[in-house]
Amino acid sequence: MSAVSIHAPRGPLLEVTPQGLFCAAGGFHVDPWAPVPQAVITHGHADHARRGSAVYVAAPSALPVLRLRLGGEARLEGLPFGERRRIGEVEVSLHPAGHLLGSAQVRIEHRGEVWVVSGDYKTDPDPTCEPFEPVRCDTFITESTFGLPVFRWPAQAAVLEEIVEWWRGNAAAGRASVVFAYALGKAQRLLAGVDAVTRAREIGPLVVHGAVRACVDAYRAAGVTLPDVTAATELSRDELSHALVIAPPLAQGSPWMRRFPRAATAFVSGWMRLRALRRQRRVERGFVLSDHVDWPGVLAAIEATGARRVGVTHGFTAPLARFLREERGLETWTLATRFTGEAGAEETAEEALPA
Repeated sequence: MSAVSIHAPRGPLLEVTPQGLFCAAGGFHVDPWAPVPQAVITHGHADHARRGSAVYVAAPSALPVLRLRLGGEARLEGLPFGERRRIGEVEVSLHPAGHLLGSAQVRIEHRGEVWVVSGDYKTDPDPTCEPFEPVRCDTFITESTFGLPVFRWPAQAAVLEEIVEWWRGNAAAGRASVVFAYALGKAQRLLAGVDAVTRAREIGPLVVHGAVRACVDAYRAAGVTLPDVTAATELSRDELSHALVIAPPLAQGSPWMRRFPRAATAFVSGWMRLRALRRQRRVERGFVLSDHVDWPGVLAAIEATGARRVGVTHGFTAPLARFLREERGLETWTLATRFTGEAGAEETAEEALPA
């Protein structure tokens, strides 16, 4: 894809520095990728919440996850959704982003000008986190992880039913069903969704990797109801042969997988929309379920903000910025980022797309 050079507005309220996105008028960074005196955090994924900053401000429901990520010594401050706080010369408030539990958009107001940093977000319903809330603003900074027209999500309920039927068929054949999904956010969404479809273990036990279990416990500490889960070591070989197992992607090919010698495997991600990425993951099935907005979702979310300027970051930035400028008449620019998401997926996706 060809690059697009689009410049940020003059005198921006937020700018990219070596430490990350910085608000000079407030003296804080949003999701810094290096230690800073004050960090406002959109959510608990490791590429957005990094250790070493002096103070972290986040939504209260995100704090158990952030404590897990940042360690017991981190200084965390909760800012309830919708509550305004004066920081330096600006007013800051947090608003639900729908990405995972406690994920927030950051609203910043300075001398009547309003900017919103969306972080990662999705507009689809998710019983394990607060729903996305459009926030009116002058300037909106959006992710573009799936910022191409090819990315359009099927109905969530249909995907969950498909996963359950796949699990049911594997269990009937005496094979464990191992689903690779991110330990924070996606795994909890899967557990809640599958439990609603199956009425809790009508097929077999729900087994989770230790990394997933830690995040399940953090969700429960924040008040989220999730089905009972167990560790693989607590079950017999026969019980494991009927289990639905949720593990992080890094578990694939690890010694931990030896507990499931005949397992059927699947990967759950928006990237499974592309056949080339399903093959790359070396799994039998790919299920399209994402914690990010798809192409129609990102366009609808931007329109709902009423923003006349849009900064595009993290993903397919140039195509989305160009579309918004040429087709929607918005002022747009792209922002460099170190947020990683699923490493290498963007490049592989580009190769898989039609020329």
